[in-house]
Amino acid sequence: MGKLVIGILAHVDAGKTTLSESMLYLSGRIRKLGRVDNKDAYLDTYELERARGITIFSKQAIFEIDGARITLLDTPGHVDFSAEMERTLQVLDYAILVISGADGVQGHTKTLWRLLDMYKIPVFLFVNKMDQNGTDRDKLVNEIKKQLDDRCIEFGQVKEDVFYDQLAMCDEIMMEAYLNTGKIDTEKVSLAVRERKVFPCFFGSALKLEGIDQFVHGLIKYTKAPGYPDEFGAKIFKITRDEQGNRLTHMKLTGGKLKVKDVLTNGAWEEKVNQIRIYSGQRFEPVNEVDGGSVVAVTGLIESKPGDGLGIEKASAAPVLEPVLLYRVVLPEGCDPRVMIPKFRQIEEEEPEIQIVWDEQLQEIQAKIMGEVQIEILQSLIKSRFDVDVAFDDGKIVYKETIGNVVEGVGHFEPLRHYAEVHLLLEPGEPGSSILYRSECSEDVLSKSWQRLILTHLKEKAHKGVLTGSNITDMKITLVSGRAHNKHTEGGDFREATYRAVRQGLKEAESILLEPYYSFQLELPEKMVGRAMTDIEKMHGTSEISQINGDMAVLVGSAPVITMRNYQKEVMAYTKGIGRLFCSLKGYEPCHNANEVIERIGYDSERDLANPTGSVFCAQGTGFLVEWNEVKNYMHVESYLKKSHLDVTNPKYKSYSEERSISLEEIDQIINKTFYANQGRKAVWKREKTYYESNHKPAANTSRPKEAKADYLLVDGYNIIFAWPELKELADENMDSAKIKLLDILSNYQSIRKCVIIAVFDAYRVQGHREEVIDYYNIHLVYTREAQTADNYIEKFAHDNKKNYNITVATSDGLQQMIVRGEGCSLLSARELQAEIVGANNKMMTEYREMIGIDRNYLVDALPQEVKKKMEGMVKKADDK
Repeated sequence: MGKLVIGILAHVDAGKTTLSESMLYLSGRIRKLGRVDNKDAYLDTYELERARGITIFSKQAIFEIDGARITLLDTPGHVDFSAEMERTLQVLDYAILVISGADGVQGHTKTLWRLLDMYKIPVFLFVNKMDQNGTDRDKLVNEIKKQLDDRCIEFGQVKEDVFYDQLAMCDEIMMEAYLNTGKIDTEKVSLAVRERKVFPCFFGSALKLEGIDQFVHGLIKYTKAPGYPDEFGAKIFKITRDEQGNRLTHMKLTGGKLKVKDVLTNGAWEEKVNQIRIYSGQRFEPVNEVDGGSVVAVTGLIESKPGDGLGIEKASAAPVLEPVLLYRVVLPEGCDPRVMIPKFRQIEEEEPEIQIVWDEQLQEIQAKIMGEVQIEILQSLIKSRFDVDVAFDDGKIVYKETIGNVVEGVGHFEPLRHYAEVHLLLEPGEPGSSILYRSECSEDVLSKSWQRLILTHLKEKAHKGVLTGSNITDMKITLVSGRAHNKHTEGGDFREATYRAVRQGLKEAESILLEPYYSFQLELPEKMVGRAMTDIEKMHGTSEISQINGDMAVLVGSAPVITMRNYQKEVMAYTKGIGRLFCSLKGYEPCHNANEVIERIGYDSERDLANPTGSVFCAQGTGFLVEWNEVKNYMHVESYLKKSHLDVTNPKYKSYSEERSISLEEIDQIINKTFYANQGRKAVWKREKTYYESNHKPAANTSRPKEAKADYLLVDGYNIIFAWPELKELADENMDSAKIKLLDILSNYQSIRKCVIIAVFDAYRVQGHREEVIDYYNIHLVYTREAQTADNYIEKFAHDNKKNYNITVATSDGLQQMIVRGEGCSLLSARELQAEIVGANNKMMTEYREMIGIDRNYLVDALPQEVKKKMEGMVKKADDK
């Protein structure tokens, strides 16, 4: 039996759920037709859906008809829940697009059509509500062809010449068959439908079961069940929780088989399947095994998320339709926001169109949503699940930024024993194109591995614009040049240089503030069109009359979300309930009041310490920061655009020099500007000297001797192993061997250094593990307890013992460095620790050789003076000859 996964989509109120009920009824799956207005629809299983009469969550039903097993996925029709619908599109074999015969092609219908085209999903159209007065089939067909696609063909006139003529115009294969035989067989039509060359269109009334039987049989006749490979693959499209609170991961198998107790992984997590459920409506059937083409919900997965790909499947891209409104969540008095955050995260993973943001500075929860209908839904979910009454503020718009010209952004990062330079070409992109990354850098200039790393760093974060600190979009970012040091470049160096290159380019570019726009369709009495067009003009929008039906007119156009978000209430008021406004997200366009918004937000890009615009250079042993507008005068690689040549012989352009780490100075700046900001000059925090520095520079004399403290060196074991190339190479083969080699090196170093050395290793993932301290020769080895990382242990030790010992921490973890430095401890990076160990060993060997040299005895020293003179004479005679 062939398996088909079919999704049903529509503009809100087009009759999508009613069509689902009719199809289930005719297949025998349900014995009684449910109705949305009677609150007994088979797929509207949630109380919220029945109360509001709309579909909020996508659900599935399974039925069999004409030898085909169909999994029907009913998706939300309201624009506010578009992300839920869009995730479902990624697992469909075919889609049914429902159009209201009374309303025609509406705004959100066009959005759905664009998404179906983007995901390349074959589409069947069903024009519903044809039983209502005023519907005109020919007029609707013409509108569909004009608004959607000319290949939308009515399939109600099968075997008629007109029908074959229209099919033949859509595909050369069908044209050839029609010319040769005078007809087109079903196999060729099915192939054309699957390849999106034809879009079958049916008419009827789902409420009265008119045309449904013909539609269902046409659906089965002109679809082809896909084949699936033997290798396992699955696409996750939804996360829910059942009535008992069990986390359900909904997925479609795209290959192989899945059994209970199988272990699944996406590369980042690995978890076991406890139960496999096949849902139909509210009920489910537990099964032990499923194969390709099945849509199931599994329990046991905790870290899965919508969009994950398993096995042969790759992860999906983020939804195109994204939230455009930001609201502050107002919690009841006495409710701790930190306690509520994990609960909000549960809802976020179930509802991809809701994004929860924790603002650390303001200590508040914010929610990014698609529209105001979601506020009521979110409030109801929180109340029913957690029994907490929350409110929302008035909300604000989610802005974005782009650029209007081509610029070259440059970034340089060169602290002690580090080096990286990056040149990026920033270009304006097409509206709605998001950000495209690519590389056009020669491998003679920068190796392929470094280029891949730079592109990874570009993609790993949302880059902020320089006008309001909003995310950038609609840009092409191309890696065009760069430089690495053969010995001193690490991956983290290119992360810093890359981020700075983006920010420097944005500062130099012509930045443009963008705001979200709605596409709208406004239906109202013809005599009120003037009023509506005036309103839209005041809202900085555009409009035109699309059609006039009797005394009703239809206006279409676009306007900023911020000005139009509450216009529905005004329409209802001045039309006395007759007018209807339908909005769908059009995308981002230039902000109509950019200067006002920029001034109101008050973002200062040059004071954003987390996103620096300048670069780090060194000259004559001293590190220094260069502002964004002067950076190009200091670059070591010639400009891609200007082709200006720099004098690299000048000391200030020297690519590497022995200096103190500027990265630590940047940490000091952050600490001085935050924790010590109001304590005057005497409180300016300074870095403690390392052992290496102390042994190469004389200590200053003091009038009062300090109390002697024991020296402690704490080593983050895994961090050092993966930072030292020779240990990392060994760890790739055998981690235990790498650990032992590191411990032996530290043990030898302790014999020279004469301090207490503690090597700390994570054991936080070992269930039930207790903290373990082991003596390894003359050093201490610590394995952390369950749920405690090495970072946690070191930070706690530093905090508890900073007054009792002179503590030095060896790690290259940036965040841990900042925390440890904040506790007043000394700090060694992985490279500095290695340099100290090598330096200490070399010093010891030199001293040893000098000591041996003093006691050496030579035979000539023991000879009598007369014998020495005779030997010198013999040597002289030999030389004369």
